[in-house]
Amino acid sequence: MEKPFGFVVVDKPAGLTSHDCVNRLRKVFGIKKIGHTGTLDPSVTGVLPIAIGNATRLISYLQGSKAYTGIIQLGESRNTDDLQGEIIESRIWPLISENDINSLLENFRGEILQKPPIFSSVHIKGERAYKKARKGEKFDLLPKKVTINNLNLISWSQSKGELLVEVDCSSGTYIRSLARDIGEKIGCGGYLKKLRRTKAYNFNENHSVLLPEKAEFYPEKNKPKVLNPNIFLNHLSSFELSSEAEIISWRSGRKISFQNNIKRLKIKKNYVDEDSINNKNILVVDKKRSILGIADLDESFIIKPRVVFNAIG
Repeated sequence: MEKPFGFVVVDKPAGLTSHDCVNRLRKVFGIKKIGHTGTLDPSVTGVLPIAIGNATRLISYLQGSKAYTGIIQLGESRNTDDLQGEIIESRIWPLISENDINSLLENFRGEILQKPPIFSSVHIKGERAYKKARKGEKFDLLPKKVTINNLNLISWSQSKGELLVEVDCSSGTYIRSLARDIGEKIGCGGYLKKLRRTKAYNFNENHSVLLPEKAEFYPEKNKPKVLNPNIFLNHLSSFELSSEAEIISWRSGRKISFQNNIKRLKIKKNYVDEDSINNKNILVVDKKRSILGIADLDESFIIKPRVVFNAIG
């Protein structure tokens, strides 16, 4: 039986960790080589792309922003910056209009400096920040640059003190920090009450399926569909191997030169400048567009293997 290769996009339920979802799919597919593309907090729901089989080796080549819808609760500050944390301060939120809120949100659009929550997976001298925070240790985290591509106010409830927002942002952005900082900017504190991820890289809600029920044995016909990784790597330029001999050479880890036929390289617009091709990640495929691996491309028009599937020797 052919080993599964591609991505399953899970609509993660609340209450499970990303690793819980990976373990569930390991049992469903009966293989260990499965990994998620980025952690979601247990309380967060939504799009969780999971790589199946050798597709785990493609995770680092995914590209794109992440998108969320969430509720920010004003009037309270919490030590985790979300609903799961302890209340550390309560204040009354002001009377404020949607227009005023929208003007205030302009401070958080574009490239900003953001301080991660103290309860986060950031490393501090080899230890996760959340572990230090649980022990009651005092420390400060340095702010880092993140990009908020879009930050839209969907609705504002003056009576509940709730902002419903949608966010499109770069990887590494903490929506909990965004909620905390917006609350501070308004002057009453705030935390993330609820969050759903709607997009991660090129994966969105239309690709997602419910997490299968826990089972040691799962009928083949009921297994979630494994999506072709090609459609999620369409930001990469590609190179097609034209013969069986060339494929064997590639699978043996050899370089391939094509300087006499540059048209074989399918260049993505705005991705690579044909006059300065150097150390670019190139998707290597066969005539059926099946992925054979990832290569570096140097200025001499030589393909150098970086990731090789079904390697020989």
